[in-house]
Amino acid sequence: MPTMHRRAFLAAGSTALLTATGTAWAAYPDRPIKLVVPWAAGGSTDAIARAMAQRMSQTIGSPVIVDNRPGAAGMIGTDAAAKAAPDGYTIAIVELPHAIAPAVTAKLPYDLLRDFTPVTMIGTSPLVFFAGMDDDSKDFKTFIKTAATKSAPPAIAHSGAGTVSHLAAELVASRTKIRFNMVSYRGSAPALTDVAAGTVAGHFATLASGSSLLGANRIRPLLVTSTQRVTNIPGLQNVPALAENGLKGLEIDQWWAMVAPATTPLDVIEKLRREAIAALDHPQVKERLSVLGVQMKGSTPGELRAFLRSEAERWQKAAHEIGLQPQ
Repeated sequence: MPTMHRRAFLAAGSTALLTATGTAWAAYPDRPIKLVVPWAAGGSTDAIARAMAQRMSQTIGSPVIVDNRPGAAGMIGTDAAAKAAPDGYTIAIVELPHAIAPAVTAKLPYDLLRDFTPVTMIGTSPLVFFAGMDDDSKDFKTFIKTAATKSAPPAIAHSGAGTVSHLAAELVASRTKIRFNMVSYRGSAPALTDVAAGTVAGHFATLASGSSLLGANRIRPLLVTSTQRVTNIPGLQNVPALAENGLKGLEIDQWWAMVAPATTPLDVIEKLRREAIAALDHPQVKERLSVLGVQMKGSTPGELRAFLRSEAERWQKAAHEIGLQPQ
């Protein structure tokens, strides 16, 4: 083939390939997108997912369907999302427990950093230490001082070994040199019910988990696990933060992020990121999530990847500090 003809042929072929590829991704999405939530319906993560999915369905061009896949402390749904086709039609929400899991679980079926492509951060929410209404402590500092004078350590509820409520209580005990009687529950709902009943002295949970009992004046917040007071969330404006209780450097935020299977095309990731951030900025979504105490916070994929790595490293160190071994 003459040189000029060959160059023309190759140029035409390259143009056709680029056009075909561009057309294929330009059509994305042309079928429903599945948003995997690795927990049962009804929790705070499910509520976040449904608020975002409803808005994104109206703007992205195809339905976004929440797919609840609970089981094995979130591993079943997360593993299914990791192994899904990297075509943009399966995305998932991951959160703080996913960063803790490598430090407390010996054999995870997936790797958070290797098996997922970050899309965007969704938001954060500090943990809250809730006590019963019969406890006369005005804040967490008083609670600790009172606990130090008692012969028996206060019973602190947690949602199972290796959960954030467990690690938060153990870290606080380590830093304050106060011994707690750790009592395991099957989740924050039954734990907080027993806090309200006076069966246990307290529990670390999100505002979303405690909102109904807090609204009914059956529990009260003594501490938020943030560096400063949370002034923009109703019910928490006057609650002291960690530094005010002598616990600097122990910030513990629940967080949520959107990810996709590894090797999902970057053009698709960017489209999902734009749509997710636009959804978070919509007034109705903002209203629904603010009630849960979620402070919306979008990000770039690179920022999210760095954050996930730092969180995984942080909780490895935390588990080591309290002597927790992977099971």
